[in-house]
Amino acid sequence: MSPSTPFITADGRIDTDRVLAEAIPLAKLVVAVFAVALVPLLVVFMLGGGGSPLGVVFVVLAQFVLVVGGGIVLMHVIVRAIRLAEE
Repeated sequence: MSPSTPFITADGRIDTDRVLAEAIPLAKLVVAVFAVALVPLLVVFMLGGGGSPLGVVFVVLAQFVLVVGGGIVLMHVIVRAIRLAEE
């Protein structure tokens, strides 16, 4: 069984349409996670309370969102890779 090459055309070139079809939804997911994490950080920045207990809570919340969002992005990449390998 020959290895699968999902992003290579029959003539050996990179299939840019397929690459973009996979990259754009992934980029949208990354931007969505970043936007959600940016909200508590902007609240801390606007209030200037980075050292206050409430500011610390918002920073920890933003970091939590980034960690969970990074995990979701990683799971998305793994699932897509498995599906592409099965095709």
